[in-house]
Amino acid sequence: MGARPAVQTEFNVAVPMRDLAVLRADVMQPEAGGPFPTLVYRTPYNKTAAETEYTTFRKAVERGYAVVIEDVRGRYASDGEFNAYFNEGTDGYDTIEWAAKQPWSNGAVGTFGLSYPGAVQWLAAVEHPPHLRAMVPAMTFSSPRTFFYSGGVFDLSWPGWILENIAPDAREKKGLAGPRTAEAAKAAYAQDQARIVNFLPLAGVPDMRDVAPWYYEWLRHPPTDAWWDWAEIRGKYERVTAAVLNLSGWYDEEYGPEGATTNFNGLVAARKTESDPRTALVLGPWTHGVAATGSTRSGEREFGADAAVDYDALVLGWLDLQLKNDATDWKLQKRVRYFVMGENAWHDSDVWPPVAHAVPYFLSGPPEGGTRGALGPSRARGAATSAIASDPAHPFTDPYGDAPGTHDYRRIQRGGRDSVIFDTTPLETDLDVAGRVTAEIYMSCDCPDADVWVRMYDVAPDGTSYNLMGPGLDVQRASLRGGSARQLLEPGKAYRVSFTNLPTANRFLAGHRLRVQISGEFFPHFSRNLHTGELETDSSAMRAATITILHDATHPSRLLLPVTNWTPPTNPDRGGKPVIRRDIPPQPPAGV
Repeated sequence: MGARPAVQTEFNVAVPMRDLAVLRADVMQPEAGGPFPTLVYRTPYNKTAAETEYTTFRKAVERGYAVVIEDVRGRYASDGEFNAYFNEGTDGYDTIEWAAKQPWSNGAVGTFGLSYPGAVQWLAAVEHPPHLRAMVPAMTFSSPRTFFYSGGVFDLSWPGWILENIAPDAREKKGLAGPRTAEAAKAAYAQDQARIVNFLPLAGVPDMRDVAPWYYEWLRHPPTDAWWDWAEIRGKYERVTAAVLNLSGWYDEEYGPEGATTNFNGLVAARKTESDPRTALVLGPWTHGVAATGSTRSGEREFGADAAVDYDALVLGWLDLQLKNDATDWKLQKRVRYFVMGENAWHDSDVWPPVAHAVPYFLSGPPEGGTRGALGPSRARGAATSAIASDPAHPFTDPYGDAPGTHDYRRIQRGGRDSVIFDTTPLETDLDVAGRVTAEIYMSCDCPDADVWVRMYDVAPDGTSYNLMGPGLDVQRASLRGGSARQLLEPGKAYRVSFTNLPTANRFLAGHRLRVQISGEFFPHFSRNLHTGELETDSSAMRAATITILHDATHPSRLLLPVTNWTPPTNPDRGGKPVIRRDIPPQPPAGV
């Protein structure tokens, strides 16, 4: 093996912004040669720490890139005031264009990074920097409406993100009291978390006022407010000319798989007149983070050796292809590669979602004296309604809390008034579901507003009940069922609540069941509906309520499953069990 190329690094290089603020970056490049194609990585988490934690930078230099690693505005070595996400569009544009004009750059710029370093790429790309040619925005969002909120409900992971990741440096810069190291901040939040996430009204919690005043600005704006449009990516894809690799995982929070698939399809649509839309999509069985992509396990579920990928090779392979016209390390044969859980295998496709048939699975009430409802292709039978006791003072709670990934949830599925469960019969043969699951749930409430959670599980013959996605896309606030202005409920009146994008790819093996669990909360991931009609951002008064799920001929609550190995039942009266045969090619999409 030959010697590694020598790398030279210049530290804390000044990068001027249009408003004269000065950000600072470390610039790594090969010691000899040049000018080089240039990669930009921008982070709020400390560029020095990133250079230690991740191997991508040095590997990129060894491939002949110059790499700019920058602290975003107001963080660590950079000047200015940090306002999470708000300045990243213009600051990213200015950094990309600055880098392209340096003597060590050949003017072809790419970007990469995951999570916040992924978001900054999109926010800059929609500003249309002329020298941006390629990007790899991994595990990030498409819309503030599925990031800061989801389904109209506020994401309660933000206080932890702020206090563990942002607050220490903010205290250091401003001379504030409190933990100034990541370790101390994490320990402090572990003690304070229960108090903070339970605090009402949300805008009254004092802990972030000094370190993150912008957090309270977020809370002043509901998801329907046009104020959020500064962070919107959807509808702006025609502004983006760079080649984009979208990367996420099935358990990458709620926003990751939604963001990757929506952004991919947005680019494909915006570039429909081009022979090559210059975008790709990779969806694995991972949780959030670079390290997760190299793991074969997500939470408690093992997916086999093929589940792990080489993150650096994937990222740099795409950038080599786009910036150097070098396809040596780009392995994808089609635009989309997705991992099917249960089968534990990768599939390739030209499109997302893959070709499938939308098969309705209807919710049915429990039989006389039963405690569990049914789920299947046959129309609803049994009781016409199921009742859920929803009490924000004692919310239905995720026993795994902040632990990401898949877990065995059977211990909260044994029956009780705070959720209802619908199961298929054991499958006679494998059922392959891949794409966007959608759901239409008819409900009423004895209150002016309520949230509806629709969680899906793969249940093994031994009772193990694994969730198919992270929490978030499977919640909808009923007053925002129309997606725009709030429309409070008339108590006792039936309403349809729709879930339009529940992305997954899972093989339900023969003998397994598909389970749906519906509840009014899934705390502490997202904020609680107070059932009063008032918002939890501004009010603390709450009341218990009864949410009624309707599943009769007039109100056919159902899931639409994108089944990729479907063929019609030979006998519709077989008790709701579909016949699955692999010798029948996938059917075209039907209404999804």
